[in-house]
Amino acid sequence: MIGLGEDGADGLSVASHKALTGADVVVGPARHLALLGDGIAARRLEWPVPFADGIALVMEMRGQRVVVLASGDPFWFGAGAVLAQHLAAEEWVAHPASACFGWAAARLGWRLEDTPCLGLHAAPLARLRPYLAPNQQIFLTLRDGAAVADLADYLGVVGCGDSDIWVMEALGGPRERLRRFCAKDIALPADIQAPVLAAVLVRGWAGISTAAGQRDDLFDHDGQITKRPVRALTLSTLAPRPGELLWDIGAGSGSISIEWLLAHPANRAIAVEADPVRAARARANAQALGVDRLQVVLAQAPSGLDDLPIPDAVFIGGGVDEEMLTRLWGVVPVGARLVANAVTLEGEALFAQWQARVGGNLLRIELAEATPLGRKRGWRSAMPVVQWSVVR
Repeated sequence: MIGLGEDGADGLSVASHKALTGADVVVGPARHLALLGDGIAARRLEWPVPFADGIALVMEMRGQRVVVLASGDPFWFGAGAVLAQHLAAEEWVAHPASACFGWAAARLGWRLEDTPCLGLHAAPLARLRPYLAPNQQIFLTLRDGAAVADLADYLGVVGCGDSDIWVMEALGGPRERLRRFCAKDIALPADIQAPVLAAVLVRGWAGISTAAGQRDDLFDHDGQITKRPVRALTLSTLAPRPGELLWDIGAGSGSISIEWLLAHPANRAIAVEADPVRAARARANAQALGVDRLQVVLAQAPSGLDDLPIPDAVFIGGGVDEEMLTRLWGVVPVGARLVANAVTLEGEALFAQWQARVGGNLLRIELAEATPLGRKRGWRSAMPVVQWSVVR
């Protein structure tokens, strides 16, 4: 794998030149192949669309001398890591060039360690949402000039229209160009050329906290939602750790699994919901809040859990019964956390029985909110929630 900068073959190391001149086949996007010039005798194949088809294409050529071209550092939003996981260590070698984020930081003087770097050239712009806070600096790769306009529109929709956008084209090469715009006033020229990187200095706030317990109005719901204070307590008890998988059973609006994903970019979650309308709503909420990686399974628990990957934590938000707890206890691994909430007397009695049998903690959550009472105010109590939590 060779990381190709905008200088093309002229900017390659000696080792990279040697790999190219000795190759049987060179595979890469059309733009990268064009940069090679006429000095490379190897057969050239354009990387197909969709991206996954290119992996299969390369695997079919095992045993030949194959060079794959990628942008800059193949292991930073590139094909490097994807290819490496399909190959033995002795089957590949990488020659990375400077990544575009390093070039961008060098142009603007931003601290790269403090600047989120996102690859959005093939991903939804909503993945920006968790990073949109006042004065936050962000680098992101984009598909083309039209995507810059989409970025400006998106920032305006979520309340960050005053943000500054630097449009950076062909960083590190002879065609390099930097231009600065304001998102709400952007009048894009028609000559923006790929590859495009945008730098954003955020003005405004899109409403996502870094703490557990997001505002209820961030989620579209029909009333089937774990309310903010109870959700904060529930997430604290579930205790998400980087890279872990959550089962959110009876997901409703998806608020618990969405906040689990917001806790860390490596976290995974499966929302299990029997109602198709609520399942669609959970998926839409996840996309709007920048965690489109939420997997929504339309199924009735516990039977719908059979083919799912084993979780690190499980949350049951409704419909808990003896059959479900028995099935879960036989499936989840030792060390997994299970948290269940109930508002019914039957659910409370079930939790008390299981807590006496296998341990864990019982918590009764009683909340009251100040509301108008005639010309004055009074406390209006919510239904108490009983929470059982246990480590398998």
